[in-house]
Amino acid sequence: MPLTCAALAAATPPPWWAWTLFFIFIALMLALDLGLIRRGAHTVPVREALLWCGVWIGLALAFGALVWCWRGAEPAQQFLASYLVEVCMSADNLLVFILLFAWFKVAAAWQHRVLFWGVVGSVLMRGAFILVGVGVMHRFRLAVSIVFGAFLVFTGAKMARPKKPGDEIHPDKNPVVRLFRRFFPVAAGFDGANFFTRENGLCMATPLFLVLLVVETTDLVFALDSLPAVLAITTDAFIALTSNIFAVLGLRSLYFALSGVMPLFRFLRPGLALVLIFIGVKMLAARWLEIPTALSLGVIGAVLAASVLASVLIRKPAPSPPA
Repeated sequence: MPLTCAALAAATPPPWWAWTLFFIFIALMLALDLGLIRRGAHTVPVREALLWCGVWIGLALAFGALVWCWRGAEPAQQFLASYLVEVCMSADNLLVFILLFAWFKVAAAWQHRVLFWGVVGSVLMRGAFILVGVGVMHRFRLAVSIVFGAFLVFTGAKMARPKKPGDEIHPDKNPVVRLFRRFFPVAAGFDGANFFTRENGLCMATPLFLVLLVVETTDLVFALDSLPAVLAITTDAFIALTSNIFAVLGLRSLYFALSGVMPLFRFLRPGLALVLIFIGVKMLAARWLEIPTALSLGVIGAVLAASVLASVLIRKPAPSPPA
């Protein structure tokens, strides 16, 4: 059967200049978003955060349209499906950052500096994981599909269960933080937005640097969780990496836009759990049943939209008064 132009474009890896142009564009946007415009410690207002959320979402959709024109409908649908899953997984993980900043009592004016370096670290980690994962997937496709599919079903089922009182985060028990404290002195208090300070001529880390360590290790866990979900949708390294980077780059603005109302989206986590189970089953059944990307995209979009809509329309019941 002869290949169509769209199929041929999807099967051909992008040239080196496409990678180069993409990373140059991302570097320029990072400099604009995180450096030139937001110089200095300040509290990010909701209006500014919503504006940048719109910018990053618009850029992602524009990039998806560019992929559609350049490589065809299939890669573009894979990009959009991966982007949707990653954005929703990131939104679910925002609750961890909210609890983390509250636990360390980090002032709102200093949070954006921590998230800046968190975003940079997350981009580097996800890039390395995806490139390695795609290579392994192409070499051991059947075995990896079974492992990743089972992992996604397990992760979705675990995410669907209600949280228990012992599930709260305990940053003081983080092994990286405990190891760092053993070999490097930590100051008792913050020094503005600085990660390091000097006390009595001794260089010491501030608690803000400990927050950054927890954020980076948490990002590492998030990256490992999201890798199977992305590779279940696409094994195209360019599509997987670009969709992940667009989702991560918008995470910082999404945090400041939704940090006050994120607990209200109580049905997002069950919806995301259902999406992960669907992707895992799709991956396990891929040997016998091929589900088109367009259908997968429709299912993912419908479930996530229904989760958000249910969170808005169905109010949480008020707690009963004590007897």
